[in-house]
Amino acid sequence: MFPEFCIVQPFIRYDPWNRKKVVAITGASSGIGEATAELLAAKGAKVVLGARRTDALASLTDRIQKAGGQAAYQQTDVTRQTDAASLVQLALSAFGRLDVIINNAGVSQLQLLEDVDVEGWEQMIDVNLKGTLYGIAAALPVFKMQGYGHIINIISTAGISIVPTMGVYAATKNAVRTISEALRQESKGRWRVTGISPGFVDTPFTGKIRNEGIRSVLTQRANEIAIPASAIAEAVVYAISQPDQVDIGDIVIRPAIQD
Repeated sequence: MFPEFCIVQPFIRYDPWNRKKVVAITGASSGIGEATAELLAAKGAKVVLGARRTDALASLTDRIQKAGGQAAYQQTDVTRQTDAASLVQLALSAFGRLDVIINNAGVSQLQLLEDVDVEGWEQMIDVNLKGTLYGIAAALPVFKMQGYGHIINIISTAGISIVPTMGVYAATKNAVRTISEALRQESKGRWRVTGISPGFVDTPFTGKIRNEGIRSVLTQRANEIAIPASAIAEAVVYAISQPDQVDIGDIVIRPAIQD
């Protein structure tokens, strides 16, 4: 017999997906963005996909829908503020709200600083830093109006361990890390902010590096130790899945063998 003050309540499992969250993802056409979109859609999220390659977005959307998920897409160049704003508007028009934005689009043009690759510097600043800020700028008014939201910024371990050739790339990623922490503190619980820093991941990312020597070295290293993009997608799902009052700040995910 239980004491009068002891009331046994039935166990109620927290279900973060019961509202079918609406998630916008930049850089969704391949790699981490693609894997994240497919996993989130399989979990019941409604995904809004942005990237420059509309053929890849159309194919991904078709796969998601054929598997029973919900998805919408549009061509998005994160270096244009209007494109980021349009992606958020697509979420609102297609699904009525925006719960999460994942600023995933990124580029890496690695060179020694003495090579003065100003074009590469500007590209990384425009995509990695300004592109993330444009995503934040598009989502924040919606989150302020709703009273909730979640910003997930895909960063990099390059911003944690600085090595030659990665100076400007690491700088852009550290800038995003700083912005993420400031945004978290400014939120005061109105929205959540998560930064995810992947190490070597099996994606087409390194293949886009223009410097042939650096591209060859990093591609070989990635082939030896890279973890699947699905590992990063699982981390995104973990962060999103927490109760609203729980904010997952920084997650670092890398191959166990990586320095």
